[in-house]
Amino acid sequence: MSVWADLVGQEAAVEVLRGAVRDPSAMTHAWLITGPPGSGRSNAARAFAAALQCLEGGCGHCLACTTALAGTHADVTVVATEAAIMTVGQTRPLVQLAQRAPSEGRWRVIIVEDADRMNDHSGNALLKAIEEPPPRTVWLLCAPSPQDVLVTIRSRSRSVALRVPPADAVAALLVERDGVDPRLAGIAARAAQSHIGIARRLARDPHARDRRAKVLGIPASIRGVGDAVLAAGRLVEVSQAEAKAATEDRDAREKTALLRAMGAEGAATLPPALRSQVKALEDEQKKRATRAQRDVLDRSMVDLLSLYRDVLVVQLGAAVELVNVELEETVRGLAESSTPEQTLRRMDAIGEARTRLAGNVAPVLAVEAMTIALRPQG
Repeated sequence: MSVWADLVGQEAAVEVLRGAVRDPSAMTHAWLITGPPGSGRSNAARAFAAALQCLEGGCGHCLACTTALAGTHADVTVVATEAAIMTVGQTRPLVQLAQRAPSEGRWRVIIVEDADRMNDHSGNALLKAIEEPPPRTVWLLCAPSPQDVLVTIRSRSRSVALRVPPADAVAALLVERDGVDPRLAGIAARAAQSHIGIARRLARDPHARDRRAKVLGIPASIRGVGDAVLAAGRLVEVSQAEAKAATEDRDAREKTALLRAMGAEGAATLPPALRSQVKALEDEQKKRATRAQRDVLDRSMVDLLSLYRDVLVVQLGAAVELVNVELEETVRGLAESSTPEQTLRRMDAIGEARTRLAGNVAPVLAVEAMTIALRPQG
């Protein structure tokens, strides 16, 4: 199976990347791969990197392909950040790495998964390396849209745009690659709005489906301000629990590895000289947990938006399929008890809450304002 197999619904983009692999004259040393969440930006970058290293252009089963896709190829470097900003301290080492010739592969490939998080300082640190790369170095920058990347960088990169794949194509992938029941695959693909990673998690994890069902049950449970405040509290608590579950094992492994490297594993107390390093790690882990919680909350808000989108579809009599087909009864109940204008105001309130979260407003305040706006209007 070729390295491009997971890029469902991206035929046009894949043809451009394949063409560059086949024809050296079509090759560019800096690429900007853009697309909405779930379109497969990182998968496309890894597949391209594998194809560039493969003697057969991306067969999918040779050592070069398997190691590049797994992130273990010596000449393929993948960089991502869990912070809001990619700092200059993270980009400068990449500039130095880019000057080295590949050690065993055909190209040295550097994938930056969060190019949209570079600020002026970190972006400018990369600029010279992107403008004048060594002959066998390729930069693959990923971002939601070209406008999210510094203009000086995007003007020197070749753009490849991905699109949201059709839900049917995502469902077919889940059936073929993960052995998911076709009916469940279809529900998961629509619920994830064609986000492949989220669709896979919903299809394979009953707890994820249960969490989503509880989130979508919030609108029907709110009758007044008191209900709204309680619902907000539950939503924030769930997001905290999920963030902790997602990060605590990794946090423990990182701390153990650091203490082992410093020769302090099992020590009752740490020498003053080592405490600052442990404190720096703990601070970074707290930032990661905060971001994980905000990501969970943001996903919950996207799920709520999908519900109200369905409500609006019913209210307007639009001839389009519902996202949440399994909740049709709930959707119709909400549609009958409100007007399209009220539905739009509720969607605006959810959008405002997402904006506030992105602006570092305290989660409980942003969520409470949102749930209060969802209550029935007299």
